[in-house]
Amino acid sequence: MNPAPASPPEEFASALERWFARHRKDYPWRQTRDPYAILVAEVMLQQTQIATVLDRGFYARWLARFPDFATLAGAGEEDVLRTWEGLGYYRRARNLQKLAQVIVAEHGGEMPRDPVQILALPGIGPYTAGAVASFAFELPEPIVDGNVARVLSRVFNDATPVDSTEGQRLLWQRATVLVRAAARPGDFNSALMELGQTHCRVGLPECARCPVSGFCRATEPASLPVKGRRTAITEVTERVYFLRQNRSVLLEQEMGKRRTGLWKLPVLPEDLNKLPPVLHKMTYGITRYRVTLWIHAAPAAQSLLAAHRFVTETELPGLPMPAPYRKALNIVMGQGEFRLGE
Repeated sequence: MNPAPASPPEEFASALERWFARHRKDYPWRQTRDPYAILVAEVMLQQTQIATVLDRGFYARWLARFPDFATLAGAGEEDVLRTWEGLGYYRRARNLQKLAQVIVAEHGGEMPRDPVQILALPGIGPYTAGAVASFAFELPEPIVDGNVARVLSRVFNDATPVDSTEGQRLLWQRATVLVRAAARPGDFNSALMELGQTHCRVGLPECARCPVSGFCRATEPASLPVKGRRTAITEVTERVYFLRQNRSVLLEQEMGKRRTGLWKLPVLPEDLNKLPPVLHKMTYGITRYRVTLWIHAAPAAQSLLAAHRFVTETELPGLPMPAPYRKALNIVMGQGEFRLGE
């Protein structure tokens, strides 16, 4: 298969850049060349929708609290996790802080410009390295995300599964050829993603309005891209209990891999003869899991563990907590009283 469209890649890139110049969406991370601000946006947008990051103020709050690598590097982990709360996938926040600490310690607090050095930073993969290099420094480095994969699969009419080793190799090869033909690599990469978000969207694309339709080889674009694997949804049940004493609530600090350091309601003991009354039930999703969260009244006898702690009303808003637990706790404690923050 050819690595570039039938027409010269320079023409493809030029057509896409002209369209982007007229129709680009004015996201705040497109208004800066600050590699830190661009990196924060890219990390937040991993597995999170743009509307969530922007409309709920996560991006602006983070930059206000941690405006640069040095500030983030020196912050307390609890402060970092609380500022990230609501975005989920808390490992991203920890990795971002580790990266900031490496940049301060090894690069004088400045993001290196060399793509090889960027890729070598902790928590940075090929996509994020390409995004920072092209958006901040205008280097012709490729990016491939879900939107780019869909556009390129259709442009080349390629049914190779995009989640296969060969599919990934072809996508990155083609993205590299195209971005190197662009006059403005950052705009070109942004344009590829934006085209996938708009005209070349999931399902039936708007081919009549596509700025690069003349380059596209797809005969049945709605059938592309092809994926070889389907992720099964696993049902999970979580049972916790609510215990309040003297305007304080008993919480448990998580020690697992996914949400280490965050606080939540204590896990209900499994050896109870009878489940206590249910105070609230809710479901939430995370990656390939659909979780049913049951909040029970406290059992008659509780064994306080080292991870347990009574937290006062004034402390609660400042503690990092998984968003589903904060929402459920607000409901259990009463909307009109004792709100914990959003």
